Amino acid sequence: MKRIHLRPNNLKLETAFIALGANLDQPELQVEAGIRDLAGLPQTRLVRRSSLYSSAPVGYRDQPDFINAVAQIETGLKPRELLEALLAIELRHGRVRDFPNAPRTLDLDIALYCSLTLHEPGLTIPHPRMHERAFVILPLAEIAPDTVVPGHGRIADLVRNVDVTGMVKFAGVQKSE
Repeated sequence: MKRIHLRPNNLKLETAFIALGANLDQPELQVEAGIRDLAGLPQTRLVRRSSLYSSAPVGYRDQPDFINAVAQIETGLKPRELLEALLAIELRHGRVRDFPNAPRTLDLDIALYCSLTLHEPGLTIPHPRMHERAFVILPLAEIAPDTVVPGHGRIADLVRNVDVTGMVKFAGVQKSE
């Protein structure tokens, strides 16, 4: 028997932006699979996604370049529930956390969750330093340039202040709308 997930009429959906990155085990495919997995989360709808971008690693540099993207979702999941769902997706994709900034099969971060500012153990929204990271800001500017990062301003303004050296946008990626 096929299960159907019904959305209660009173469920409030919030807009969130998820930053995706990978640099191991066919990273392009890992990011694309991560986007599909986001679309399959309960109480969640994929609204749009960016193109794929290639970027040099930050922090620990002795590793392959990353493939990055950003997805916009609408979700009824609360921030902590969403984080737990993202961590479960990472685990299914073989994510191992050996040390900070280590190579990874898939990394999923809540970049923004509506206009929320939140600081809890293991969860900070907006994602720390996202406003300085071209691999987050460029994909965000592609799909949501008027979105505001609380405490930092509009994405369209932030993109002018990030170092885009080494960022390469992949051609031919289909965006979900």
